[in-house]
Amino acid sequence: MRKLAIVAMLALVLTAGTAMAQTNVTVDPATFTFGYMNVFDFGGGFQFGSSWGVPDLVASFTGPEATLSPNTIGDPNEYWYQCLPGNPGPDCGEPGAPGNKIMEAIFHAQVDDGSLSGVEVVFSGNVIANSFTEHTVQAFIRDFAPDFSSVVESIIPLNAPGYFSVSLNTINDPARHVQYGFITTGVNVWVTDTEPFGSMTIGPDQAVATEDATWGSIKSIYR
Repeated sequence: MRKLAIVAMLALVLTAGTAMAQTNVTVDPATFTFGYMNVFDFGGGFQFGSSWGVPDLVASFTGPEATLSPNTIGDPNEYWYQCLPGNPGPDCGEPGAPGNKIMEAIFHAQVDDGSLSGVEVVFSGNVIANSFTEHTVQAFIRDFAPDFSSVVESIIPLNAPGYFSVSLNTINDPARHVQYGFITTGVNVWVTDTEPFGSMTIGPDQAVATEDATWGSIKSIYR
């Protein structure tokens, strides 16, 4: 029996020794400084993707809380807006003009120094309010190849207020790029017409932000 007990203890030690280290991250204005936009037509056809400034997504911070809103393209061209009756174009953008594209606004942090490589990254936060009527929001972690040619990812939808958590075991390669953040998807809206479309406000997971809580206490939040 004693020999069996020793073997069992060795198995536990070996298992613990091979467990992947864990890093907890949350919503933070100091790190959420990156923006990217993918643009699609209404049929789902990809138009283009490029880096955008965070305010152009539209995303902003008030203290530690992030607010995600519908995208508002300032260009009135008919590429972006549908013309109202009586407006022959090409400048169709005006109050009441429907948007003409589906915007995938990606608001995120990006770590390029290898510190999030080869670990379990856990991204958590708190949906404080959600009044979106048509747009959707997802929380994600993405692990990109050094040249961004491929990606592994973990994504969850965000809907009702409350805490959320998403995790990903990243590849052990310090040249890779790890991103975590939010994807807001929906039609672009003329800047004066955003209120009926709503918004989402997301705060940090305070247990992570203070860095003084154990993972056990964090997990208890989601039970």
